[in-house]
Amino acid sequence: MHNVQIITERLLLRSLKIADAEDVFEWVSDERVSRYMVYTTYTDIEQVRKWLAAVEQEMDTYNFGFERISDGKLIGSGDIGFNARKNSWDFGYNFRYDCWGMGYATEAAKAMIDYAYANFGARRFTSSHCEPNLASGNVMKKCGLHFTGYGEFQKLDGSVKMRSMEYEMEL
Repeated sequence: MHNVQIITERLLLRSLKIADAEDVFEWVSDERVSRYMVYTTYTDIEQVRKWLAAVEQEMDTYNFGFERISDGKLIGSGDIGFNARKNSWDFGYNFRYDCWGMGYATEAAKAMIDYAYANFGARRFTSSHCEPNLASGNVMKKCGLHFTGYGEFQKLDGSVKMRSMEYEMEL
């Protein structure tokens, strides 16, 4: 686990911990959120605790909880890490459904990109989203990435496959 904190205008990006399980469960158990994510909809908080325990051990990726500064509520999570296969820094994010469309994803993604650039000299960034999730593509464009082509999205358990839209940026 990397103990990194980043403060933006409205968010505190900080390490996720097992104690966050109840807050995280609020969005990972929501079909409206999970349908566009690689994980299947969580049905049990113990699944979240297991995932958070694994995140705490992760050293190759910077995993963040997105805490709203105004009320201290954890409203989303995301990560950024070097992808050797793509020779780029790959990032992603997800938020509570009631926080969609408020600019939080763009704010958090820009903060993760800036962090990787400032601390590691990262210059190439990539991300992708399920084709139907065009709002996520808008976030990527607002961060400076451009569409490069289509790929394939698949749930971790193989249950759903659909086309993805791939984005990249070089600084």
